Amino acid sequence: PKLPGTIYSAAKEIEAAGGNALPLQVDIREEESVREAIAKTAETFGGVDILVNNASAIHLAGTLETPMKKFDLMNTINGRGTFITSQAALPYLLKADNPHVLTLSPPLKLDPQWMTFSGAAYAMAKFNMSFTVLGMAEEFREAGVAFNALWPRTAISTAAVRMLAGSVSSHVSRKVDIMADSAHHILTRPSRQCTGNFFIDEEVLRSAGMTDKELDQYKCSKFSPLLMPDLWVGHPGDLAKWDRLRNLFSKLFKF
Repeated sequence: PKLPGTIYSAAKEIEAAGGNALPLQVDIREEESVREAIAKTAETFGGVDILVNNASAIHLAGTLETPMKKFDLMNTINGRGTFITSQAALPYLLKADNPHVLTLSPPLKLDPQWMTFSGAAYAMAKFNMSFTVLGMAEEFREAGVAFNALWPRTAISTAAVRMLAGSVSSHVSRKVDIMADSAHHILTRPSRQCTGNFFIDEEVLRSAGMTDKELDQYKCSKFSPLLMPDLWVGHPGDLAKWDRLRNLFSKLFKF
């Protein structure tokens, strides 16, 4: 694998933190693999209360630079994967007291200028995840199953981002903790009162009373002069401006 860590090392971290884990090897593109994993999870823990759709493939490129193999990978994992995992979990979620599905996908902003940065293929794949949230939130509103999306305002320092953007990304990103804390705030709300939302991480925390100073704890580098905005948040021009500034600051600060 290109990225560090395995399902087993992740399980050990969860257990070390005091939780229980069930590491299962799953190919999200295979329907039976997904259904078996969710059934095993329900059997082990006595049900399913929360589903987090985080699986995603990325290829930031233009149409002519996107092989169909990459297109198929993104769309089967991102859009189809989110749909089938949600579908497979629903029979268990419908029996839960406070059922939530949280999908890591962007707000449905269809400004074509974003395509300059994302490419059409990746945008289609991510928006398919968001359309699943939109559709299922309405479909299962009366049943009390919450479907929401969560997206970061800035770049998040993950292994995948570092692989794509290089070491400079660590200096202009936030820690993954901001997404974890935001998710916790969402998933502990009453499901019947919180569905169909496209949340932005820092807005969730601000609504919970967090100040600008407190948000600084999530910066990877307290000395960073700026944070890299994420796709589909704010205005596309902000990302273009940041890209120009990044080149300047990279030289000045020798990132």
